[in-house]
Amino acid sequence: MPGESYLPVLDALHDARGEIDLVVCRQEGGAANMADAYGKLTGRPGVCFVTRGPGATNASIGVHTAFQDSTPMVLFVGQVGSDIKDREGFQEVDFRAMFSPLAKWAAEISDPARIPEYVHRAFQTAMAGRPGPVVLALPEDVLSGVVAGDVSPGRPAQLVPAAPLGDRIARLQEMVEAAERPLMIIGGGGWSQEAGRATETFAERFGVGIVASLRCQDYVSNSHPHYIGHLAIGADPKLVKHLKEADLLIVLGSRLGEMTTAGYTLVQPPQPSVKMIHVYPDPEELGRVYQADLPINAATGETAKVLSQLTPGREKKSSWLAECRADYEASLQPVERGLKLDLADVIVKMRSRLPADTVVTNGAGNYTGWVHVYWPFETYRSQLAPTSGAMGYGVPAAVAAKLTFPERMVVAFAGDGCFLMNGQELATAVQYNAKVLFIVVNNGMYGTIRMHQERDFPHRISGTDLVNPDFAALARAYGLHGEQVETIEDFDAALERALAADTAALIELKVDPEAISVRSTITKLREAKR
Repeated sequence: MPGESYLPVLDALHDARGEIDLVVCRQEGGAANMADAYGKLTGRPGVCFVTRGPGATNASIGVHTAFQDSTPMVLFVGQVGSDIKDREGFQEVDFRAMFSPLAKWAAEISDPARIPEYVHRAFQTAMAGRPGPVVLALPEDVLSGVVAGDVSPGRPAQLVPAAPLGDRIARLQEMVEAAERPLMIIGGGGWSQEAGRATETFAERFGVGIVASLRCQDYVSNSHPHYIGHLAIGADPKLVKHLKEADLLIVLGSRLGEMTTAGYTLVQPPQPSVKMIHVYPDPEELGRVYQADLPINAATGETAKVLSQLTPGREKKSSWLAECRADYEASLQPVERGLKLDLADVIVKMRSRLPADTVVTNGAGNYTGWVHVYWPFETYRSQLAPTSGAMGYGVPAAVAAKLTFPERMVVAFAGDGCFLMNGQELATAVQYNAKVLFIVVNNGMYGTIRMHQERDFPHRISGTDLVNPDFAALARAYGLHGEQVETIEDFDAALERALAADTAALIELKVDPEAISVRSTITKLREAKR
């Protein structure tokens, strides 16, 4: 997002048009979310420039998402000149203090000669260990200052992954071979297509089931016979049962956060009742929440590669693992609910119609439950979603995905409340010809909050009803193809028209608010409270 606080950078970008793609967004929250999406897609830091004050505060949501999702990102923020610092100048904020809890490192450059040093450290830090966001504040006088003599731009940042120690891997293999019902929970940053395939190979050889952390479903192929499900918010009860039956947990890359563990109840800290191996790239995370039997400080990808090269001492076939897989496959079949337009049916139809490597994005809200349950993922990366639970992520993330991989199909799911938090980035999609399919799930309310409200205070609706625009008409006003669907019989034709459109397209789904979540209704919640 352009701002007068970093005009020298904008001017320099004019001369670098052939080398640097500049994408101008419509709000800093959208811009920061796009940078996070780029970091997720490529493993390289997404770069975002914003102005000071309101620009930086708007962008902070994307920084927080990148921090909780372990996504590499570098945010550059324009700052007041050094000569008026600490006078509360126009839009002045102490960005080191503001971003310190949200970023891996937050700093301000005070000497133009040290710009290459700071930029190198920013990118190096963003990728090192547990990836994450870095924030650099840029005072106006530093950006316009002149440095005498030649200045080297410095070396490019390099990813330096830590490999696991041999004795730790030997102990891991002993524990896995001794277990009868081992499960692996995967998640966090530092993954790749190769890491996912290596994880599958290890699971095959050692008879290990694979479970994805919240919104990390695309790390391995969901059609793999050892993949058994997703620890989402409100995870499948049968998956929860199998998790409790496991006699060994191998946690690869995941922090085991609050949402993945259902409020730390599925795996109880500090000492889980089940034996645990925890592999994580940041030594400070190991032992912070969970005291594992075997902590291993190593990069996810390097560890997966080493694990894939191990040879088991005996062949292990598990009827229990087959049962786990069968329960997962059964969960992919929608349950008939008698609705005119069931989101489960929509997603099943879309999944069968669109390519296997389609990139699917979403923000936060109960509508995401249907996406996570009924859309199996096959390709890394094909799922972009905030583990931080940030609304408004899906639309800008989809634009970033299409600009990063223009040859791939990109679909953004958004609730009616979620969409209006960053829906302005439809204009960015049009400006850069990003042909995305946007699906807006309109039930006229903030569904997640309403669900909790009906569970705890039934019949007492407060602050969760929404009065919405005609989203299809809004899309057409932006220059997209837009239409509205109210029955499942009308969806197939609407989807084909959207896919055939010359522009990005938006389909608004008018769904019944009674279907409050994948597994419950408003009526059921009210009856349970009686």
